[in-house]
Amino acid sequence: MLRRRPSLLIRPELDDDPLHRTLTELRPAQQLHGLGAGRTRPPWEPVADLLRTTGRDWDRRAHRIAVLAQRLPLAISQRWIADRPGDGDALALRAFVEAERAPAAEHTAVRSAEQSCLRAAETCPEDPTPWLALLSLMYSCAVPVKDAVPVWTEAVNRAPWLRTSYHRLLRYLSPRGHGTVPDMMDFAWQAAARAPHGSPLALLPVAARVELMAHRRAATPFEALGSGGGNWNEPRAVHEIDLALKGWFDAGAVPHAEAVTDLNVLAFALTRAHRPAEAVPVFHRLGRHMTRHPWDLLPEPERTFAYWRERSTGRGRT
Repeated sequence: MLRRRPSLLIRPELDDDPLHRTLTELRPAQQLHGLGAGRTRPPWEPVADLLRTTGRDWDRRAHRIAVLAQRLPLAISQRWIADRPGDGDALALRAFVEAERAPAAEHTAVRSAEQSCLRAAETCPEDPTPWLALLSLMYSCAVPVKDAVPVWTEAVNRAPWLRTSYHRLLRYLSPRGHGTVPDMMDFAWQAAARAPHGSPLALLPVAARVELMAHRRAATPFEALGSGGGNWNEPRAVHEIDLALKGWFDAGAVPHAEAVTDLNVLAFALTRAHRPAEAVPVFHRLGRHMTRHPWDLLPEPERTFAYWRERSTGRGRT
């Protein structure tokens, strides 16, 4: 009898079930323009409850606010600010919403988003997320790297090894962003070398190599289809993967908010480097959780992920 292939979970909230439940609860509000018609409480209260329970877990907070800013109807954050104009969580969410949605060509919108970021930073002086929102705004406006680094430093000063901060600057330094390949790779190597044992930043050079593959694929698509697009078998790449395995995956660290994203990057790198045996425990930890990137660098990403997952779990063997 043929066994049904289990469906994959591809969602921006990753494996964050409380965040998933909050987004699900608010889904009907999308049809009501987020105004809370027919509700007994304001539509922003589930979001407020979620962020209140998140507390000072800056890693989880940054992930949740970024996803909420992308997925929530705009009217919900607007209503929250109108009802609670001085609420720090509401201000931080609005900063992310405006930073993500402000058109770079519209000076008035950009200026308003910048002011929202700075007001949230002033209201919540210990919170790194308003500075990450401002960094995102600067990225969309193509502000030079030298002017963005001080903003990144503000976030790092508040949470020294926050994964999100480093990955956002890595994107900034990417040749697909506003930097160069040497700048991106040097930053990744230095951050990984300095990070404490068990930090997911040990994976940063591998993430940079994936970004390098994406850059090369955009320039020469056919070259990047094989493992050569990221030079996965050269000695430095081998060292980078070994560092990610020993410095993070095998370290037994507590899972962080975007561990699913990092596990996908690590699994991808191991399959590209022809190290399937070491990919087995990575796929076991992933379960059904897939992220579209970096698998979208290959043809038929979902089928490719499923193939390697089934091979790792034994379902693909005869």
